[in-house]
Amino acid sequence: MDTFSNCSGFCPSCGSILPELQVKGNVICYNCKQEFQPDVYSGEKSEFTIHFNTYDPEKVFNRTKRESESSEADGPVVERKCPKCNHDKMSYATLQLRSADEGQTVFFTCLKCKFKESENS
Repeated sequence: MDTFSNCSGFCPSCGSILPELQVKGNVICYNCKQEFQPDVYSGEKSEFTIHFNTYDPEKVFNRTKRESESSEADGPVVERKCPKCNHDKMSYATLQLRSADEGQTVFFTCLKCKFKESENS
């Protein structure tokens, strides 16, 4: 008995949502295992929007200029003396580079001279 026959995309027998329509073959309901022709999707419309990344060289080149000119931190700031210029503030970032039962690797960057060093904690 087709009690749900007027709802496209749903099983006409049990009312379950039917799986996606494949390129070939019929549609088989997950719930009642009945097989239907692809026309059970008649009236359905699908829309897709694909967003591509655009390349804007002006943004790329301006970003590199700003990064080299600014003294903004790339992460949290700590009071740590730079071994190169003796500035007293460095930013840091952590990564788990070694196995899980060992500590993280901490990467420090001087805010003044951009000197980088790492420490295994």
